Amino acid sequence: MIGNLSGTVFAIRPGFAIISVGGVGYKVFVTREMLLTLKPKEEAAFWTHLAVRENALDLYGFGGEEELRLFELLLTVSGIGPKSALAILDIASTETLRSAISGGNATYLTKVSGIGRKTAEKIVLELRDKVGASADGSGASLHGDEEALEALRSLGYSQAEARDALRKVPQEIEGGSARLREALKIVGGK
Repeated sequence: MIGNLSGTVFAIRPGFAIISVGGVGYKVFVTREMLLTLKPKEEAAFWTHLAVRENALDLYGFGGEEELRLFELLLTVSGIGPKSALAILDIASTETLRSAISGGNATYLTKVSGIGRKTAEKIVLELRDKVGASADGSGASLHGDEEALEALRSLGYSQAEARDALRKVPQEIEGGSARLREALKIVGGK
């Protein structure tokens, strides 16, 4: 129904933004990373998914079509609703998530609040063949992220701080040590 949305950011709240389009304010649920890129009174554009329920019409916004497609794939798994799918997209880049799913790494997904081991395994089982591997087919960034995540946790950073820092590390940087160095620069710069 609503495939994209472009307008002015009217307000930013935890978990969503109000986007003013032609005098109408649309409440658009987005990831934390997307919220950080938005500024009030500036223009914003989203690829969108309209979730229709008996008592609500919820609009979810994404910065790119690839992120939207992964969100919609996650919705095909029974037990995964829009809020859970958005929480999954919040833990890592789409490339890293695709690598985790295609590589059968359910434990990577259990770090999401509300996603248990059985649900994570169901996601891997149902989507493994649908998501495809990373562009080079290696999954090296996932392995590097797991190493760096554990190292950051052992240094005293919270799960959320570590994941946020690793999301900001460019995908071109591979290997646990290199990704850890970059993540430490990011968390050290705060």
